[in-house]
Order: sequence, then C-alpha cells, then structure tokens
Amino acid sequence: MQAIIFMGIPASGKSFFYKEKFFNSHVRISMDLLKTRKREDQFLKLCLDTNSRFVVDNTNPTKEERAKYIKLAKDKKYRVIGYFFASTLSAALERNKLRKGKDRIKDVGVVSCYKKLVLPNFTEGFDELFYVQLQQQEFVVRAWQEDIMPI
Repeated sequence: MQAIIFMGIPASGKSFFYKEKFFNSHVRISMDLLKTRKREDQFLKLCLDTNSRFVVDNTNPTKEERAKYIKLAKDKKYRVIGYFFASTLSAALERNKLRKGKDRIKDVGVVSCYKKLVLPNFTEGFDELFYVQLQQQEFVVRAWQEDIMPI
C-alpha cells in the first residue's frame, strides 16, 4: 500500500503530475476538490480503511502539515513516498497567471506558501523521497539527496 504526499507551492505542477503519473492507479485527496478538512479527513479515512493507494495533492509546505498524513499512513502500515516539487517563486507566479477561473489563486497565496515552505527529510517518516522539476513542460524526477538545492 502506498501513501504519496506531494509538497510544493501552488502552480509548481503537482496536480498536473498527478494526472500524468497517478490518475489510473491512486485515489486523489485534494483540498481543491474536497473543500473542507472534514471532508478530506473522511476521504482519507476511507482510503486507509479500504487499503487504497492514494496521493495527497496539497501544498503540504511544513513538517507539521505533512506529519498528520505520515502518521496515519504509517499506523496502517503504508509505504510513505514524498514528492517535492521544486519551483522558483517567479516561475510559479508566471504559471499561476496562465490559470483560468477558480484555478488561479491570488499571488499573495503563492508567496505566503513559498515563505513557509520547508524541505522534507527522511526523519519525518518518508520511506522514499523524490525531487520533481518541471523543465520545458516535462517532469524530471530524481531520487532525493540531502545536498540538492531545490529552488
């Protein structure tokens, strides 16, 4: 069983990556879709109770925000895999400008998330960690190394 946790600022490619890599194999847990923490909690519990593979497609910028998912998944014997989406603030703001309607968020939201972004670490409980970059509309995925400067 796999629990995948995405981490990265808005407009760094997380949802696009999910659709490209995990749409046919993992349930998507996303605040963009579920709208409230209560619904998210219920959906997460359902995935855990039914041993479903899932992806948490949220920004998850801090250790504290990631800890909830990691603990619940580990308690159910899931393998926890993290994907950190590296992006400069300027590139994310440019991609955000291209979004339409509800998909576009206020620039202050992107900046705020960027300011509180903390790099993940294996000590948080991840079994595997990956570093993802969007380069010319293609995702480049590499195994995590502590000496990578992601942004």
